Amino acid sequence: MFNAVRFSSRVGLRTVRWNSTSSSVPPLMVKLRSDLKDAMRAKDTPRLNVLRALISETNNAAKTSSPIETDLQLLSLIRKKISASKDAAEQFLNANRSDLKEKEDAQIAVFEEYASQVQTMTPDDIKAAVTSTISQLGADTKLNVGAVLKSIFAPGGALDGKPAEKSEVAHIIKELLSKN
Repeated sequence: MFNAVRFSSRVGLRTVRWNSTSSSVPPLMVKLRSDLKDAMRAKDTPRLNVLRALISETNNAAKTSSPIETDLQLLSLIRKKISASKDAAEQFLNANRSDLKEKEDAQIAVFEEYASQVQTMTPDDIKAAVTSTISQLGADTKLNVGAVLKSIFAPGGALDGKPAEKSEVAHIIKELLSKN
């Protein structure tokens, strides 16, 4: 009979493994994926459309140079979707399409529900950090929004690694610099 020779040495087989799920996933994304399954079971169409759109956007962003890796990045995506849906609802209202406007309003409600789940810094905390950074940079004669933003989010800066949206911080910086 045929005697099979078996290699017992499998050195290095387990050392090289790639896993597509090993990258960091924002906690809100985990919730979105579990809610997607629940929305499918419940046949909740507006929630299902919103969740599919958000998951699709994050998957597409993962293939670019700036993937969505934090809840704040996901929050900015959600806010962008909210503004787009509000614009669409306004256009549908002007076109006397109340059925489509109601669909957009339902989607906006779902988007806002998920946007409220991300904890960010309060405007007062951001304002305090911005004023301290402006006072530190006060010796410079040329203070603009970009310079303050760069220093406040730089490693070791006042908001480095803290849950603050750059657009909100930039708005507060503009306010404080216009007062000076």
